Amino acid sequence: MIKVKRYKKNPIITPDDIVPVNKGYQVVGAFNAAATKYKNETILILRIAERPISDDSNIVLAPYFDLVSSKTKTIKLKKNDQNFNFDDSRVISSVVKDNEFEYLTSISYLRIARSKDGVHFEVEDKPFIYPHNEYETFGIEDARCTKINDRYYINFSAVSDHGVCVELISTDDFKTYKHESRIFNPDNKDVTLFPEKINGKYYALNRPTVKSTGHNDVWISSSPDMHSFGQHTWLFSGSSDGWDSGRVGAGIPPIKTKDGWLEIYHAADKQSRYCLGAMLLDKDNPTKILKRLADPILKPETNYEKNGFFGEVVFSCGCTLDKDQLTIYYGVADTSMAVCEISLNDILEELKK
Repeated sequence: MIKVKRYKKNPIITPDDIVPVNKGYQVVGAFNAAATKYKNETILILRIAERPISDDSNIVLAPYFDLVSSKTKTIKLKKNDQNFNFDDSRVISSVVKDNEFEYLTSISYLRIARSKDGVHFEVEDKPFIYPHNEYETFGIEDARCTKINDRYYINFSAVSDHGVCVELISTDDFKTYKHESRIFNPDNKDVTLFPEKINGKYYALNRPTVKSTGHNDVWISSSPDMHSFGQHTWLFSGSSDGWDSGRVGAGIPPIKTKDGWLEIYHAADKQSRYCLGAMLLDKDNPTKILKRLADPILKPETNYEKNGFFGEVVFSCGCTLDKDQLTIYYGVADTSMAVCEISLNDILEELKK
């Protein structure tokens, strides 16, 4: 049996803890953070979402990063404009383009939070990475952080009118960074890197969107240098009617165990209720799934998980591991950050059944 121990003072970081960097904006999300250990600290690489404040209740402001001025600007849209669908609090879609994505209601970027004890965090005042190129004009989202040798590799979704692609940077101090490569073309996201080479290759889980079928499945790809990924192989999809029937996506960077690679992933049902699941991949051939749990290991149950900017969501991009204790940092309701503890052995024992 897998026991989940939620921190009693969850959520640990909320939008109220964050001062916006854009004047006239409000922070609506501090969530979906990558996590890692660095020296004597726990580091979270938060996704901060800021929304422009509209003085007119009939006007929606859609933010974007303007390449010419290198400033964040807004587009004004009337709520009664029949060309747009405003039903989703996160996305403004085009009715004339068959409800395709047109704008976002907020702009996201990455900001670092640091903690000595893993639960009390201080969020830095300035962004670690803010949109600055043509692939990031609508924002930067949902980072993952993987330590490979002595360097930390951070990948994230970059959103623009070109689509959603995945960029990779690296750092050794969480103050400066080096741009490595744009590793996956649109539309792709939910990328997690394995922390070491397997048979001489780097591997990454990823989630391309297939418009022809509407599938949102997880694939696995390999690379000789972490810049050029190929040998793309389909890995798994959701069920036809269950907790994972809507979409699936890679979550936490895979964890090497004695039994194989543990992957904690997210999935949503057809009502967009997000939960976390677990599976085990072969240690020497990660394209092979050894076991996948039928039921989620974490699902929205508390008030902070069920209610927020987009409710009924638990979504993890990172964890830390200390012996048997797996500390999972997870976004709740697309709003805040929470933390829970799970025994690594409990998950592995459940996967052996």
